[in-house]
Amino acid sequence: MSTYTNLLKQRFTESGTLYGMWLSLGSADVAEAVAHAGFDWLCIDMEHSPNDSHDVVAQLRAIAAAHLPTEPIVRVPAHEGWLVKRVLDAGARTLMFPNVETAEEAAHVVRLTQYPNADARDGLRGAAGAVRAAAYGIRRDYVSSANAQISTIVQIESEQALANVEAIAATPGVDCLFIGPADLAASLGHLGDTKHPDVQAAIAKIIDTAKHAGIASGIFALDVASARSYAEAGVKVVALSADVGWLLKATRQALQEARA
Repeated sequence: MSTYTNLLKQRFTESGTLYGMWLSLGSADVAEAVAHAGFDWLCIDMEHSPNDSHDVVAQLRAIAAAHLPTEPIVRVPAHEGWLVKRVLDAGARTLMFPNVETAEEAAHVVRLTQYPNADARDGLRGAAGAVRAAAYGIRRDYVSSANAQISTIVQIESEQALANVEAIAATPGVDCLFIGPADLAASLGHLGDTKHPDVQAAIAKIIDTAKHAGIASGIFALDVASARSYAEAGVKVVALSADVGWLLKATRQALQEARA
């Protein structure tokens, strides 16, 4: 198997839950340390965290340094071609797009990840040779093989997206519907209440839609109990909170135990 194969994309269609974590601290050291824990994937967040292009490259290198099959996901902050191009050129193979609300938007973000070729003539990704993804020009087959290894995850996190979820799931090139519980709850009129019955029903609908479409579903879990529950419900891609969350949980617990 090629070392350039996107194992996460391949595993989307296999059995078992894929556990990962959000990287929100913008730290390459944290990314490398957590990669050694053996997660299936780690999400470098550019939407709600202080990560720019240089931070993304540093964390991609740090995750690779663990020499484990941990696939980096990069969540871009917007559906902008120039930004997507930079992230892909940096070596990311799996991208997450926030707040995709229609099938047309889903098709557009897929096009942003694809070079135009015989199979994807409407691809919008610009070609460049001497980039990190192509081993700085040494890997000359990169542009001909990259499209097949890119994986696209779209986030379903609004009432409009929920109404269009079947069409979004049926969009060619979409590999995973990732649920944003907090934003979904807010859009449904239940800000801060992801446990509301309306929100839980929406989550169940998204999971079921992904199953019927033959693609993966994903979700952000705040704790281990929730993660297990989602896995039992058939969610394929489960986030075990974020680096900052675990840091605060461990340090607060240690401090409380010391003071007791």
